[in-house]
Amino acid sequence: MPTISYQLYSSRHWTAEETFKMLAEAGYQEVEGVGPHYEDLAKTKALLESHGMTMPSGHFALDFVEADPAKVIEIADVLGISAVVIPFIAPDERPTTLAGWQAFGARLAKAGEPIVAAGLDYAYHNHDFEFVPVEGQMPLDVIAQASDDIKLELDLAWVAVGGEDPVAWLKKYAGRVIIAHVKDIAPKGENTDEDGWADVGHGTMDWKTIKPAMDAAGVNRYVIEHDNPSNHIRMASRSMATVQAF
Repeated sequence: MPTISYQLYSSRHWTAEETFKMLAEAGYQEVEGVGPHYEDLAKTKALLESHGMTMPSGHFALDFVEADPAKVIEIADVLGISAVVIPFIAPDERPTTLAGWQAFGARLAKAGEPIVAAGLDYAYHNHDFEFVPVEGQMPLDVIAQASDDIKLELDLAWVAVGGEDPVAWLKKYAGRVIIAHVKDIAPKGENTDEDGWADVGHGTMDWKTIKPAMDAAGVNRYVIEHDNPSNHIRMASRSMATVQAF
């Protein structure tokens, strides 16, 4: 049975105290970490414990993992993180050639060696730019080819924004997608104040076909996310209701 988590980036405009209280009231028992929550480990650990939550996965910038893998492993140990996820490549660092993507894949694999050696899962989280073909190949495929140790946190909505079918990519990497980011896209022209995103189940994503594909692919963790909610209480509660109804 997959577990349901919440990406704390969704609530970056609210305090940690507000966010953890809200999530506990909405029925969440897991969260996915992000940078600011690693700055005061004692505080974050206390918030997790006081609200009966765990943090099985966390986002870590690639340059941080490269520069100080021991610190990343320490953070994971303190907070109970078992999956270290690389979440993003800044626009000015994104390769534009196949050779560039191959070099990035090698860099990503090398950075993950200490993480994997420590017994942690190591994964890459996509956006839409990894679905722009370069010299006939998809960048996400090139990343995956770099090392079998690079697992995937497949952001299903960004797959769709990239013009691809989430179901096809779940099938393609069945057994390798350890986490799915479950979020939704508003109908065109709607929710402009929320950058065009929607609460899960209140947008255009076809969950009736995506959910069986997640099951078939062996995805065991669903991380609810919204990149810019105007009301995180509404988003967290409505999205949780949708995912529980899966």
